[in-house]
This record gives sequence, C-alpha cells and structure tokens, in this order.
Amino acid sequence: MSSWTLEQVAQHKSPESCWVIIHNKVYDDHPGGAEIILKYAGRDATVVYDPIHPPDALDKNLPPTKHLGPIDSKAADVIAKERSSLALTKDEIRVEEARKRMPPLRRILNLTDMEKVAEQILSHKAFAYYSSASDDEITNIENARAFTRYFFKARVMRPVAHCDPSTKILGFKSSIPVFVSGAALAKLGHPDGEVNITKGCFKEGIIQMVSSNASLSPATIIDAAHKSQTLFFQLYKHRNDEIAEKRVREIERLGYKAIFLTVDAIVPGNRERDVRSPWILEEQESGPLYHVETDNDMLKEDVNIFGTAGALVANDDRDMTWEKTIPWLRRLSKLPIVIKGVQCVEDAVLAAEAQVDGILLSNHGGRQLEYSLPPLEVLYSIRQQRPDVFERLEVYVDGGVRRGTDVIKAICLGAKAVGLGRPFLYAQSAYGADGVVKIIQILKREITTAMRLLGASTVEDLHPDMIQRVDWQAYIRPKL
Repeated sequence: MSSWTLEQVAQHKSPESCWVIIHNKVYDDHPGGAEIILKYAGRDATVVYDPIHPPDALDKNLPPTKHLGPIDSKAADVIAKERSSLALTKDEIRVEEARKRMPPLRRILNLTDMEKVAEQILSHKAFAYYSSASDDEITNIENARAFTRYFFKARVMRPVAHCDPSTKILGFKSSIPVFVSGAALAKLGHPDGEVNITKGCFKEGIIQMVSSNASLSPATIIDAAHKSQTLFFQLYKHRNDEIAEKRVREIERLGYKAIFLTVDAIVPGNRERDVRSPWILEEQESGPLYHVETDNDMLKEDVNIFGTAGALVANDDRDMTWEKTIPWLRRLSKLPIVIKGVQCVEDAVLAAEAQVDGILLSNHGGRQLEYSLPPLEVLYSIRQQRPDVFERLEVYVDGGVRRGTDVIKAICLGAKAVGLGRPFLYAQSAYGADGVVKIIQILKREITTAMRLLGASTVEDLHPDMIQRVDWQAYIRPKL
C-alpha cells in the first residue's frame, strides 16, 4: 500500500470525497457525524478524534476499503511539528491554571464538592457534554428534587453497632447498593478515561456498567479490571442485527456479566448546552459573531443540532419491541438482561412479563425526553400500584442521586440498587482513579450513617414503612 502526501489528502475535502488523517493513517470518511468529518476533511483530525473514540473504532466500524494507507514520512514530520507548535486556546489555558488550584482530595466532603471542582478543571466542551440535559433541563433538575419529597420514619432503640451496607446485584456482590451507571466519553475529562472508574470500583468493591459509547473499547476496559471484578455492559443495539449480534457475542466472550439494554436513547435528545459549546469556544478565540445578510438561504439548517451525542446514537435500532428484541437477545446470550430506560409502571409490568432479569428506572439523566417522570416517582408508583413487580425482577434507579440518603430512600421503596453516572465522570476527570475511590467512600459513609440513624443494620432491614412521601417540599439551599 502506497503512502500519501499532505497535498494528495488535501484534495479530498468535499462531501463527495472526504478523507481524514488519524494517527498518520488516511481514511475515506470516518464513524463520526457529517459536520465533524467535513470540518477536518483533507487534513489531520487526530486531536479531536482521540477523546471520543476507542482506539479500535476505525478497524471495527470502517470496511477495509476505507483504510487508504499511511501518510509519507515528510507529511508525518509536518504534522508532528504543527502539533508541537500549536498554541494553547484560551480554554486550555484556563484549564491548566484551574488544575493548579484544585483543593486537596481530603477536603472533598460530598459529591457536590467534587462537581464544583470538575466544573472548574474540565474543558468547556467536556463539561457542556457531561452536564447538559434536554430542552430547558427541567427533567434533570426534577430528578434530584424528587428525593426532597420523601422523608424518613426513623426507628430508634435498634441494635446498629454492626452495620453492613453490602448487597448483591444480579447475584454479584457490591459493598454498597450503588453501581456506576453507563456514561459515555470519559476521556473527554481525563486521558485514562473509563479505566479510572474501573480501578476505583475494584478498590471499593462496587460494579461498573460500561457504555457502548465509552471512549475506550470493551476489551481495553476489561483488560484493566482485576480478574475477580464484575463489570456489566450497557448495550445500545445497532439497527443492523448482524452488527448487534457481533457486539453481544464479543462482550460475552470478554467476560462482562450482564447486559443492560438501553431503550430510551433511540434518537439524541435536544441538548442545547452541548450544541452551543463550539460557538462559545469560537467566540472566545475570535470574538463575537454577528448576523450578516447575504444572498444565501439564511434559513438553511447548517448547525450540528445533535451535538456530541448525535453520532453516538445515529445507528441505534428504532424499532425494538418487547415481542421481538428480548427473544432475539435471549437467543444470543445467556447473560442476565436488564432493560435500561423504563419510565412508567406499564412498561415495568411488560418487562416482568417478558421475563427479563431487571429494569433500570431511568430517563437518561434528563438528557432525552424533557418532562419524563423522575425515576424515584416511577419507583414509588410501582410500589403503590404493582408491588408484585419487585418479586418478579430486580429494580434499579438512576438519576438525581447525590447523597447516601437518596440511595436509602430508593432502597426503602424497593430498589435493589442505585446507579450514578455524572458523579463518576466528574470524579475521574478531576482526580483520576483516586477521585472515584473518594466518592464511593463518601457514599459508603453517608449510607452507613443514614442506616444507623434510621434503625437498620443491613439493607434487608430497609422497607417501605420507613419512608413517607409528603405533599410539601424541603427548602434546599443553592449548591452551585
């Protein structure tokens, strides 16, 4: 295979013929979005490619005919020189300075403290992606506010000197009823990405769910795990059954212990904070951009309205059904199946009838359908209307959890465990694996304290009689 010059690659920068250079190799197209491809058409795209793609993405997602070969040595030297002399952007300078002012990890007392640090040290792009939610971000806010409508009915004079917050999730041990919920693109916040979370989870004995859209491959992540460690996999089913089947067989072969089939992200949500992020960075560098009337069609849509997430779900199956998809997955794998993204009592019942092993009540952290119910309220409704569901499968909750007391409220109402996504992204971005360890330790301390004050020495002692929903709401001081 011959090598290419920069001049040859630069000739291919149109929608009809679009080449990019990644790690000194030339590709015809790449598995991103059309906007990104064309922006870097005919030149090197490595810097923007690396944080949001696993290293093996090109090999797996592009046919061999799209792999055009290496650039020549002269081109490689030019690109290396350009990278080394590239001036830092204003945002990169801000991040460098902020990292010098990070507080000692021992002074992080709660998950909100960790988020405050992450907001300062993350790039604008990374924080916009991690924190963004759909439309006016009301659902994201209400996920957390839902917990303020539930109060404890603490029991006293109970022996709690020995307090054990451990549990089992799908039969696998966890030191607390908490797991890492699937979250994409950890390398946006830290070069080690998801491996930070893997290492932190092992040290503290909790389970990590790995996203299909992780910035490291499933193989890389599981290779970094201890051989005794339990990892689950969050599956975004590809619309092509053959491609989807290949992914399922791969994760089972690699040693993942359960499949969390994601059903609430068949199209990207309207995450406007993420969409606006490139404009803010552009104006930081070049100044404000103003409207100019031209002869062109001013109403033409030329904005990447789906933001960073658009390309991640572009090929997801939009025609999944209880009758078709669950039997298909059962035929492929013997792993436990959990449906991630259940948002109402009716679908919880259908999941039980489909005989899946669990459901994760989730609205994707408020990132998909605005005004979808807070998962805790869905959990309460299942408890009130169809308590039999808890006997037929395991029920989990994610969204809005920031305190050990939040976890305990969900467990009292019948959840087997609670998932957190953003807090682990923030922790690993700021302090790497040590940050992950720290927030697990914080949650463990808060959970144990709450259990003792509630009168429970084990998670089996937590039950619905210990919780009461109120028709008023606690006053919450602003935190950020």
